[in-house]
Amino acid sequence: MTRWSAVVLRRPWLILLLAAGLVVVAGAWGSTVGDRLGTGGYADPGSESMRVERLVEEKFGRQSPDVVVVYSAPPGATVDDIGPRVQAQLDTVDPALLSRPVVTPWNTPPVAQYLRSETGDRALALVFAAGDENQRLAAYSELAEHLTVPGVSTELTGFAAVADSVNTRSERDLLRAEALSLPLTLVVLVLVFGGLVAASLPVAVGVLAILGALACLRVASSFTEVNVFAVNIATLLSLGLAIDYGLFVVSRYREELGSADPAVALTRTLATAGRTVAFSALLLVCAFAGTLVFPQASLRSLGFGAMSAVVMAAAMSLTVLPAALALLGHRIGAGSWRRDAFGHGQARAARFWERVTRAVLARRVLVATSITAILLILAVPVLGVKLTDIDHTALPAGDPARVAVERVAAEFPAAGSGVVVVARGTDGRGPAALDVEELRRGIAAVDDVAAVVVGGTRDDVTVLKAQLMVPDRSQPAMAVLDEIRALDVPDGVDVMLGGESALTADGVDAIVDRFPLMVAIMALATFVLLLIAFGSVLLPVKAVLVAALSLGATFGILTWVFQEGHLAGLLGVSTGPLAAGMAVLVVAVVFGLSTDYETFLISRMVEEHRAGGDTESAVLAGAVHTGRVVTAAAGLLILVTGAFTLSSLTPMRFLGVGMIVALVIDATLVRMLLVPALVALMGRANWWPWGGGEVRAAKRPRKMGVESLA
Repeated sequence: MTRWSAVVLRRPWLILLLAAGLVVVAGAWGSTVGDRLGTGGYADPGSESMRVERLVEEKFGRQSPDVVVVYSAPPGATVDDIGPRVQAQLDTVDPALLSRPVVTPWNTPPVAQYLRSETGDRALALVFAAGDENQRLAAYSELAEHLTVPGVSTELTGFAAVADSVNTRSERDLLRAEALSLPLTLVVLVLVFGGLVAASLPVAVGVLAILGALACLRVASSFTEVNVFAVNIATLLSLGLAIDYGLFVVSRYREELGSADPAVALTRTLATAGRTVAFSALLLVCAFAGTLVFPQASLRSLGFGAMSAVVMAAAMSLTVLPAALALLGHRIGAGSWRRDAFGHGQARAARFWERVTRAVLARRVLVATSITAILLILAVPVLGVKLTDIDHTALPAGDPARVAVERVAAEFPAAGSGVVVVARGTDGRGPAALDVEELRRGIAAVDDVAAVVVGGTRDDVTVLKAQLMVPDRSQPAMAVLDEIRALDVPDGVDVMLGGESALTADGVDAIVDRFPLMVAIMALATFVLLLIAFGSVLLPVKAVLVAALSLGATFGILTWVFQEGHLAGLLGVSTGPLAAGMAVLVVAVVFGLSTDYETFLISRMVEEHRAGGDTESAVLAGAVHTGRVVTAAAGLLILVTGAFTLSSLTPMRFLGVGMIVALVIDATLVRMLLVPALVALMGRANWWPWGGGEVRAAKRPRKMGVESLA
């Protein structure tokens, strides 16, 4: 960092123009990423259910409609009365948009009974769009225009309708979040720094980081499916982390300006806060890299979006921001309402943190045990956590696409995907007719199975469909899967299960199976990086354990709210099993943020110890010097990511509430109380084996306590 600071001091204008220009050009190109987003990718491509889907499509054509249309007859009329009008309207759909004709009870008598409600006043039409998934989604708007029948109540649902609603809401929510968070963040930064110039720098860096992250996602979209939620995550994390990193760097620079000229102050800032930002970014990248172990494309794209945000936030904070500081020098304080506004605020905050930390040090055993107990109690609901996949319940309760999904599930249960059963002969030939009939009878005897239809035989494959009396993806539907798998299969026959319920079950199983690997990667990477950064064995171990406690407490609260339903009405969210994919992302975010802020706190303690202080003075100095800025950083990140909670989409609210809970726990119970108490309890063992070495930062007389900030 010392060499880099010399480069920055020599060529600040060049660095500023090159970095900003590159990011702006890349961001303009990356702004087109919205046209390449998908809402799928939640299935495990190597799972049995996906193999069934590919095999059935290969042999019999695609079986799952893209759009399901619910037509309701006027009061006193039946679907027979509206049939001619509806069918005439459907015949106007451009055949080029369809992979096969629209299926209705009026043009396909063999399935008419499944496409009519028992009351006879509603009917379904199944629409199969042409092309790959992105082409089918792009065609939805044009299809929707031709599917609406004047004078007949029309509701659109199915994968394409739900995806379109999710995309529209996601884009609208993101614009609203940015419009709210940016000005509020600037106001808070003005209060923290006491001036407009210093406050505007982190916000400017945040905007550049957003542009860079969007460009990264645009690159990723050329190689893999990028989930629509990845843009929201990349945008808000870029802004939040860039502001956090900018806050740390600018605060340290202003602190150093109190005892050195601008050039020396910048060198010291990059050698301390800059180095810590780099390590912090590495920790977060390693945490989010854990999502790459999962087979689902959606999870990998969410992780890549988060990693892009971290890398761009750190890169802008270590290039553009130092160059701007080099150009500003003492003018960083311009626009302050009083000359000593920053120093006055620092000194006042330092007195508070000194009182709190001295109280913790005086009762370290009590504090450590009581806070640990509180976190463990908060984590208890995790023991009953249940997982599922993202579906129509991601939409708010009144959304038309969700209402239509629930209507179809309630009134047309046989029209759901049910359980698709593929039977193949082990000798390379199709299963015998007697074996197929035996299998059909066995499946039909399972609870909640309404009927079993033999779909046909092609080559060595016979397909059966079990129509269920319960909604797809529900817990009773999952129980049906288990019972079918437990059936005795005729000799010489292999059986595989597919359908929406099987896809969900296999996707969750893949996440559960690989979750320990993700945790191991995060923990090991954190340990190694902190070992390198601090030269201590116990400090990284403590960081991992404290992060695990914080993670458990956060998920306990999330389970209590989103699964058990407490406060769900206040938050306006759907309750039920947690979305496994978003849960994985929250794990990475919470673990990363927990170690991130601890890095800033512990690095200041290590710096003090290497300068000659004992353990207690190191704890005190670390808390006093970082208390205000880390608390402000957590508050700003809550402000930015809290915009997730304003989203109308439950997965985004889940992420937003999770981050707010994690940050509040970290800022109060963990960093203010638990970490200082544990470091004090470990004493000299904190610094074994290399923690007592000389600090790498530029040397200066060591100052202690509040007087150093006054």
